[in-house]
Amino acid sequence: MASGLVTSILRLDQKGMSDNLSDTLKKLKLTAVDRTEDSLEGCLDCLLQALAQNNMETSEKIQGSAILQLFASLLIPQSSCTAKVANIIAEVAKNEFMRIPCVDAGLISPLVQLLTSKDQEVLLQTGRALGNICYDSHEGRSAVDQAGGAQIVIDHLRSLCSITDPANEKLLTVFCGMLMNYSNENDSLQAQLINMGVIPTLVKLLGIHCQNAALTEMCLVAFGNLAELESSKEQFASTNIAEELVRLFKKQIEHDKREMIFEVLAPLAENDAIKLQLVEAGLVECLLEIVQQKVDSDKEDDIAELKTASDLMVLLLLGDESMQKLFEGGKGNVFQRVLSWIPSNNHQLQLAGALAIANFARNDGNCIHMVDNGIVEKLMDLLDRHVEDGNVTVQHAALSALRNLAIPVVNKAKMLSAGVTEAVLKFLKSEMPPVQFKLLGTLRMLIDAQAEAAEQLGKNVKLVERLVEWCEAKDHAGVMGESNRLLSALIRHSKSKDVIKTIVQSGGIKHLVTMATSEHVIMQNEALVALALIAALELGTAEKDLESAKLVQILHRLLADERSAPEIKYNSMVLICALMGSESLHKEVQDLAFLDVVSKLRSHENKSVAQQASLTEQRLTVDS
Repeated sequence: MASGLVTSILRLDQKGMSDNLSDTLKKLKLTAVDRTEDSLEGCLDCLLQALAQNNMETSEKIQGSAILQLFASLLIPQSSCTAKVANIIAEVAKNEFMRIPCVDAGLISPLVQLLTSKDQEVLLQTGRALGNICYDSHEGRSAVDQAGGAQIVIDHLRSLCSITDPANEKLLTVFCGMLMNYSNENDSLQAQLINMGVIPTLVKLLGIHCQNAALTEMCLVAFGNLAELESSKEQFASTNIAEELVRLFKKQIEHDKREMIFEVLAPLAENDAIKLQLVEAGLVECLLEIVQQKVDSDKEDDIAELKTASDLMVLLLLGDESMQKLFEGGKGNVFQRVLSWIPSNNHQLQLAGALAIANFARNDGNCIHMVDNGIVEKLMDLLDRHVEDGNVTVQHAALSALRNLAIPVVNKAKMLSAGVTEAVLKFLKSEMPPVQFKLLGTLRMLIDAQAEAAEQLGKNVKLVERLVEWCEAKDHAGVMGESNRLLSALIRHSKSKDVIKTIVQSGGIKHLVTMATSEHVIMQNEALVALALIAALELGTAEKDLESAKLVQILHRLLADERSAPEIKYNSMVLICALMGSESLHKEVQDLAFLDVVSKLRSHENKSVAQQASLTEQRLTVDS
């Protein structure tokens, strides 16, 4: 909060100050009772002078003299001394140890009542006093909350908003600061202010008083606090905050000022509606300009600003509408500029460029356009630069982009023939789970319905052995899940005996059986289909592993469990039939009385399940 506004006070020498102060405090007790305004004013001036010279020591003496309780009776609207009393309270409340005593002395209620005063100096000093008492003080905030202070201050901000003279701007600054101290890092009080409609008022203030540095700064800090709250985003989105912030941003030259605006923009830009508003207000052009200005600088501030600007750019691309607007059919200036970041020598720009491409690659149309226009080669070149002791975040981002680009069916063959598989496999030795996760996802997308590529990869012993190793990465559920899914995909898409043999030899069967018990239906299903193919194509080779992995018992459990999805029941029965070709597995099926479970499924509401149950029952009966 702003410090005291008292001027033209004679400076006392240090000697005699203590005695004078003690005399003043005694005199004040007497005059407060008599209410002799002249003597009272003299005492208050002495106190303000003492506070100006040594605030902490004077505050300690005030606390020790029990004078605070007297102040409550002096805070009356019609007195000429009221502003000075409020000023003294504001000064003593700068000390943390004085805030609870101020509350205990009953000062909050009379101070809040003074907020209805018509006297600007009284309002100013009252705002300061309440703001300082609230600073980092739960007791202060609670007392102001109970007295209803926040609503009165917001009403003042609303009614004084359009007046631009310096005295009024000073008052508005103090009131904003008071609300900030009142609600800082307190979600429930921030939510209260939001419900009282503080956001549109502050946005209006920023627009009208953007020439006033102190008030602008106070608004920005308040926005930064409030924007962290999810409930604020909707209110912000209904104002012209994006326009105001971008306009303010364009005028800033100093790093510190721009950083303050960035701190507001980042939480606001998490909201999709505001993302679009910021794009329409021209923020992206500002960000691109900063990148251009700072890219070759080695100053710490410039490096930090380059990172903030490029990170914010990526964040804006997370919104579907804002992203599509900036893509402009792949011909947009922004898209082209971001593309130029990828071959840059700056790691931060390489990272932001790859993440931006991953964000642009969120629909088939964009992906197809980008692959047709050579983006894959740029990403592979980038990955190549980071194979040996590379930057992990850049590796992760480039793999994310390639994974997204590989989703449309028409892109898969193009990317395979461009050599993406080989480029990705270079990272097989990575020990970084985020890189492993994206590498697996990229390969899985590439081989989807691509039999030849799936066979080629499935016969790659090094890859399969690494997959089997990662299937046991219990500390990294994502890597474990993706490894299992890729193992299954290699079998499902290649339908190759050689691939199955490689997976059996590498010890992958037990993982596919475990995958059939996953909590995710899609993974259970992928495992069961792969296991059915193994049973149909290479049952003899896999027989022992299927047995030791207790596959038959697991299938019995899946069929008996009412919670199993219809497709899980269906594929479990298909697999049971396929396992009958093995003598040892056949015996296990007989021992577990599958007929009872299967016959119940003939009346299942899902027709495919009921039909498969009849076929399976016949097979079990014939073979029993």
